[in-house]
This record gives sequence, C-alpha cells and structure tokens, in this order.
Amino acid sequence: MKKMIKTNAMRILDQAQIAYEVRTYDHHKNDPIDGIHVAEQLQECVECVFKTLITVSSDHQYYVFVIPVNMELDLKKCAKAVNEKRVEMIAVKQLLPVSGYIRGGCSPIGMKKHYPTVFHHTALDFNRIYFSGGKIGCQIGADPKHIITFIHAKTADIVKQKD
Repeated sequence: MKKMIKTNAMRILDQAQIAYEVRTYDHHKNDPIDGIHVAEQLQECVECVFKTLITVSSDHQYYVFVIPVNMELDLKKCAKAVNEKRVEMIAVKQLLPVSGYIRGGCSPIGMKKHYPTVFHHTALDFNRIYFSGGKIGCQIGADPKHIITFIHAKTADIVKQKD
C-alpha cells in the first residue's frame, strides 16, 4: 500500500495532538472542483462537508470563512461577523499567494499566515466535519469543536438563506 504524504494541515494537527481522519477520493483533470462533488465522492452528507473561502476587506485584511459545501456565503453577514463594513471574495489568482493553497485544496489549517476564521454555526451540529486536507483529493475529518478552538475561530450565521 502506498504511504500517504502528509500535508501541512495534517502535520499541524499531529503536532497539536488533535485526532483526525484522512479521507481521499479520486480526482481527475476534468472532474469538477466543487464541494458537492467531494461530498458525493466521500459518501457524506453535504451539510457536514465544508469548504474554505477567503475574503478581503477594503483595508486589505483577509478573513477565512468555512461553510457547508451546499451553501453560499452572505458577504454582508460575513462582514458583520468580523466587524468590517464590507468584505469581498479574493480573486482565484490571489488564493495561492495569500493562503499557500490552490483552488479546491484550501484548508482552514496551515495557511501561510493565521487569518481570523469563522465557521458557519452548523459545524457545531456534527461530531465530525470534513474539510480540505490541503490538496485536491484529500479531506480531513475532525471534531469541529476541537478545530474551532485550536485555530481560535468563531461561529456565526454567514450564509445566504435558501429560498
């Protein structure tokens, strides 16, 4: 069996002695890079698989938001959650320089710098959530309470309401 190469996110969790599991899935060049596809690959509900999104404020402060893959950020709620007037999504081309991660492999753990992070409050409804392990095809499953505490994140309602 091929030994898995640990990502930065995994090494950080190991060092902090936080329990987690690694789930991998096959990803081919033409596969969509979206969380719903990932949830299907993992055979997990879309509500417990989370995506990591990065925003920037008008004064160039970066903020990380972690939400279920089937939901969409509400930028007004996000701004309120981080006490900013306004935030907007960063451009995809900024993702690697800002976070150290590529689109589809962005983890809330192990970015180049620690940015204020907010999880959607529903993360606390689960004993285990899944989020990117730091590369496409790799997800980490862990207790959200442990992750939120470890990275000094908070929770809030930060998504658009479904019609």
